[in-house]
Amino acid sequence: MPKGSGGARTAQYGMTRIPYTLKRRARRTLSIEVQPDGSVLAVAPLEAPEDAVELKVAKRGAWILRQQRELAKLPPPLPERQYVSGESWRYLGRQHRLRLLTDEPEGVRVVRGELLVAVRTPGRAEQVVERWLRSRAAVVISERMEFCLEHAAHFGISHSGEFSLRRMRTQWGSCTRSGKLTFNPRLVQAPKECIDYVLLHELCHLTEFNHSAAYYRLLGRVLPDWKRRRERLNRLVELPQ
Repeated sequence: MPKGSGGARTAQYGMTRIPYTLKRRARRTLSIEVQPDGSVLAVAPLEAPEDAVELKVAKRGAWILRQQRELAKLPPPLPERQYVSGESWRYLGRQHRLRLLTDEPEGVRVVRGELLVAVRTPGRAEQVVERWLRSRAAVVISERMEFCLEHAAHFGISHSGEFSLRRMRTQWGSCTRSGKLTFNPRLVQAPKECIDYVLLHELCHLTEFNHSAAYYRLLGRVLPDWKRRRERLNRLVELPQ
């Protein structure tokens, strides 16, 4: 018989007990989710028997443990940005210390490991930094796009090279069925080889729109070390909150 939502439950996978939380919703299918903190959430139909939910979690045990291992490799989330002197920022993969200046015209300069941010008042630091990152992203991504398009052409992939920038919480880039490319301005914080990975990842969607086996075969031909580049990107740069 179905029981209520909430509370700690466990499922047995081999010798491993997998804790999970059960939530019930008005839906027809059961889903298993691994949250960013590694916890497991089972979302079940209102009338789904609890033992059936436990069985489904157990059957997904290998996948759950694999997802948890991948999450464990990621760095801990950074504290919320304060845009104050001493904060650590990356630009093209290199770490820089932010230093606020109030005696220069507003703008940002990169000098010997420092991100010098000139502002009229400290309260404008976020606006000035984000505006600078966006302007640099437009320039750097345009440069890398030219290189990536030349490389992708060897695999029958072509595009005008036009793109837009949009701050996104969960994506570095996107490609629509019509071929519109959009990239996250924060991508400019990554090394160029990681920027190239994101651009080529989206360009491959022009040929294979979904993340199918055919898509990954194509990506593997276009960029054989894409997994290493993706891992480096996720290790060095965090998506904006």
